[in-house]
Formats: sequence, structure tokens, C-alpha cells
Amino acid sequence: MDNSGLLFQLASKGLLVGLLAGVIVWSSKDRNKFRKLVWVTVFLTFDVIMFGAFTRLTDSGLGCPDWPGCYGHSNPLAAMEHIRAAEALMPDGPVTVMKAWIEMIHRYLAMGIGVLIIAILVLSWRFWLRSGKTAPQFSPWFPLALFFFVCLQGAFGAWTVTMKLQPVIVTIHLLLGMVLLAMLTWVGARQNEHLPVAASARRLRWPAAIALLLLTIQILLGGWVSTNYAALACMDFPLCHGALVPEMDFDNGFTLWRSLGMTADGEYLPYPALTAIHWTHRVFAIVVAGHVGWVAWKAWRTEGLQKTGLALLGALALQIAIGISTISLKWPLALAVAHNGCAALLVLLTVMLNYKAGIAGRSGDPLQARQNDSPIRPHRTTNA
Repeated sequence: MDNSGLLFQLASKGLLVGLLAGVIVWSSKDRNKFRKLVWVTVFLTFDVIMFGAFTRLTDSGLGCPDWPGCYGHSNPLAAMEHIRAAEALMPDGPVTVMKAWIEMIHRYLAMGIGVLIIAILVLSWRFWLRSGKTAPQFSPWFPLALFFFVCLQGAFGAWTVTMKLQPVIVTIHLLLGMVLLAMLTWVGARQNEHLPVAASARRLRWPAAIALLLLTIQILLGGWVSTNYAALACMDFPLCHGALVPEMDFDNGFTLWRSLGMTADGEYLPYPALTAIHWTHRVFAIVVAGHVGWVAWKAWRTEGLQKTGLALLGALALQIAIGISTISLKWPLALAVAHNGCAALLVLLTVMLNYKAGIAGRSGDPLQARQNDSPIRPHRTTNA
């Protein structure tokens, strides 16, 4: 198949995913279809992050070893001859029928998110112009940034395959997915109305921002654990190999530019390097849990932030429990995927907390003032 035909068929599949999401939006009873579209896109992005974790953890990242298609075709059915041949040569290798389908479904869903972000951009421009450029919740500049960002994420998705799962590329791909979720959540927060927030919440602005920064670093470390397959480098808890500080090789473990499972010199990655990767993620989790937990507790005790603070406390407790269980139960797949999903949930809730703390102390109801100029007259909601 020539490149133009391949790209057309792949684009049609991404458009189909987007249209299915669009049916959910337009069939809903919510009169504010734009707000509904944004939050459906947030939900789909959350799902793709979890499915991306499933793709990575089932070793399906090279299920189709080329990009954007699968052996030059738009779906594994058309590429079945090549897939069967590769599977026959290496039955336990990276290319199997199941892994090819997992990888391509992940790509279709990701393309669907791109379609929805384009729709958000077009509609935001339309509503912004209709409002006389006076409705800040429809300002198109943030959706425009989203569009360029999802293109960047797509580029890293391509490099993930073409560079054969280079750990630093895969880790950045994971982080960019989380950042995309955070950006979409911020856009969604701009569409919601929120309960009045006490002026005292202003004191949480910097702590909440630091919580988001620490969470970002921890996600990077977690991605580095996952992409280097270091999840079981420490099989015991709370110790690691029976020691608080086991034997570790930080130089090789945190050399960024190297092939999967190899050192920068082309040797096999030593086990102490994997231990260093895992141990660092585990120790920094204590710092993150302490600060995020404190911020969530303060939010829980602040008027207008109680629901978000309580949800953040619950998600943090769940994440800690899942993290310990993955070690105790020797990293079952469902728990590993849930660990990634709970990290995404923590990102979403921390972004919401940052947004709400950011609007604390403003006079009146800022979103009610916007709605007076809104071209779609949304209903009052109090979604988290």
C-alpha cells in the first residue's frame, strides 16, 4: 500500500473513534456540548494512558515494528502474513497476532484523541468569535497549544517504535501523555462552575503547585522503572534485598541515552543498575506521598476544596496500596496497569486542586460572569 492510501485509512480509523465519542457528546442531556466534549476527551485520554501501560507491560510496543501502519498496512488483518512469519521465527518475541492488535488499537485510540482535540480547537474559535472575544473560557490559545502538544506526543509515539523502545524516548512519551491529560483537565476546569472557594485557599497555591511538580518527577521515575523493566528489581518490602540501602549502580541505571537492557557501552545492564532505578522511585515516593498527602488534607479542611481534597487523599491511599501490592504479589498485570491509571488520576485531581486554589479569593462567581456572554448557556454544574 502506498503512503497516501495508508495515511488515509489510518486517519479514517482515528476519525471513527472521534465520531463515536462525538455521538456520546451530542446524545447527552447536557446542554453545554462543548464542556461535555472536553470532558469526554479527558476520559478518553485517561483510558489511552491506561491502555498504553497495558501495551507496554504486555511487551506489545513492537507488536507492529513499523510506523504508522503495521507492515505497511492499516490493520493487522491485512498484515497477517508478515505477522505470522515473524511469530514463527520468534514465538515469544515482540511480534505476535495479539501484540499487533494491542499496539494498533492503542494507535487508533491515540488518533481519536487527536481528532477530538481538533474539534475542541475549532469549536473554541467559533464560540470565542461569537462572544466578541469576551468569553475567556473559550479562548482558543490553550486549545491551540493542545493541538501542537498532541502532535509532539504523536512524534514521540513514532520514535518509540522506530527507535526500538529506547527507554528515554518511551519515558518521555509516557510523561507527555500525563501532561496532555493535565492540559485537557485544565481546559475542562475552565468550563465548569465551582463551589465558592474560601480566600484562605490562596495559601495553598504554591504547595499545590509543588505537589504537581513532585508528582511529575515521580511519574518520570516510575516511567523509567517501567521502561527498563525494573519493577521487580526489589522483591521485598519495605527493604530492598534485605537492606535499607542495597548494592546499586546509579551510573549505568541513570544513563539516559542507551538501548533497552544495555549500558551506553553496549554491555548488558547489570542488576545493581535496575536496583538503583527501582530504589530511587520507591524512596522518592515517600517524599511525594508526604507532601501531596499534606496538601490534600489542607484542601479537605478548606471551604470549597473539600471534595477535591478528599478525592486526592483517597487516590493517594489507593496508589500506595497498589504500589505495595505489586511488589508483594510479584507485579500482576492488572495491578501494574492500575498503578499507571492511579498515577493519571492523581495528576487529574492535583490539576483540579491547582485550578481551584488559583481562583480562590476572586470576587463574585467568575464563571457566572462569563456565562452572561456564553453562546451556549451551560447549566450550573459542580463537577470535580
